[in-house]
Amino acid sequence: MIPSPATAKVFQGVASRQQMFRMFDRHAQRPNRWDGNAAPIYSGEWFEIGETEHDYMFEILPPLWIRGSMFAMREFMTGSVTSVFFALRIDEVIRYFHGYCDLSDKAFVETMRVAIIERESRPTRAMTREERLEHVWSITADGYRGYAGDRWPEAARGKRTVMLYGGNEGTFLKLLDELTDEEIAVKLPVHIRHLPSPDRRVRKRPCSLSA
Repeated sequence: MIPSPATAKVFQGVASRQQMFRMFDRHAQRPNRWDGNAAPIYSGEWFEIGETEHDYMFEILPPLWIRGSMFAMREFMTGSVTSVFFALRIDEVIRYFHGYCDLSDKAFVETMRVAIIERESRPTRAMTREERLEHVWSITADGYRGYAGDRWPEAARGKRTVMLYGGNEGTFLKLLDELTDEEIAVKLPVHIRHLPSPDRRVRKRPCSLSA
């Protein structure tokens, strides 16, 4: 059996137009940007946008295809990965999302659609540790995030880093994945800093699968 593609929410809340364009290439600083297959880096990432941003992207270029409440961009991000935009009815409200889908997998778009609905149909606002880390990465300015280079231990090279403030010790870099809960909280906006983890909560069955 071929496993379902992994999906990841990378921003909490509704992204503005500026935030949307910035997150289209969250990995622009990665080492060896033009070497190798970048599809696994981008595919599966998704976030919420506004109706205005959704309609704006629809009008930029003729879509590659339109399927009901979804359309795909004609210009690919990398390899077989391109932007797919969704208009989904969740709890009787139409909401809009952007996701990077690998079109070489015929099931990818549908898997992402269902994953978004399942994630956004939870009865309470919540964030997993992975979502917190991705949000930190998404909102951190390029000058304060990067990738571990040659000065790092070999096992850490190429992994994402963020800059932290160490009080009297000044600033220092730390691997994103190794941030403590306290360090993550400092990096998050106040309005989502103390959201609970959904891991032990019962998830609500989605009311509808499409607009």
